[in-house]
Amino acid sequence: MDALAQIETWPAQTVAVGVLGDGETLAAQGPRGRVFRWASVTKLATALAALVAAEEGIVDLDEPTGPPGSTVRHLLAHASGLPFDAGAPISKPGQRRIYSNAGFEVLAETIADAAEMPFSAYLAAAVLEPLQMKTELRGSPAAGLRGTLDDLLRLGAELQRPRLIAAETLAEATSVQFPGLVGVLPDVGRMDPNDWGLGFELRDAKQPHWTGAQNSPRTFGHFGGSGTFLWVDPDARLALGCLTDLDFGPWALEAWPRLSDAVLTEDARVAE
Repeated sequence: MDALAQIETWPAQTVAVGVLGDGETLAAQGPRGRVFRWASVTKLATALAALVAAEEGIVDLDEPTGPPGSTVRHLLAHASGLPFDAGAPISKPGQRRIYSNAGFEVLAETIADAAEMPFSAYLAAAVLEPLQMKTELRGSPAAGLRGTLDDLLRLGAELQRPRLIAAETLAEATSVQFPGLVGVLPDVGRMDPNDWGLGFELRDAKQPHWTGAQNSPRTFGHFGGSGTFLWVDPDARLALGCLTDLDFGPWALEAWPRLSDAVLTEDARVAE
């Protein structure tokens, strides 16, 4: 895919990128076996583990946990009122979309307590090992995964054609939770609304955005502060994953949408 050649002009020293179509790798460029820090793209795997736990009956999405009035669903949707890092709530649950690493840490503790095992072990058993991922959680369940492009593409393929959870569960997880909440999309800006699913950031009509102008409103995924992202566009039946060694910054908000649009346009042209 010619579009992937764009990464050669990026300021990052090392970039690995891959495109999926209906769960199959269509193209890739860069070192597929190099281990990168995923940063907040980790939340996609943690959210998937939470959905597996919900289907297994280990947790219930609407059971209380976290601040008073908060549930597992609130934590997944960044609607619990917890701040970005550890600390007291700064809002009542369900009133604002406050992006919260602390909320995902509480989520992981809830699953660990219910499963009676460390969260890292549950994540490995529920998600990483079934998907044959060698990725390791080193630290926070909000941002601690380190892994390769091949593993990121395995995760993306699962989100295109789910095997670990029911398609209906993924559909719920990628639909708007607590509609209408205003909030800040980290390092991008204030969004009204700042729609989110169950751990999945939703493109909807957000502008500006880190995905492309050609991405459908149904696109979901996540990006990370380490210069990483994964999006899945159900309408285009494509997914795009990217790992870099350069922290997120203005360069990414220029390069990522351009790459996304080029991939979507090239795929449409090839299909014709």
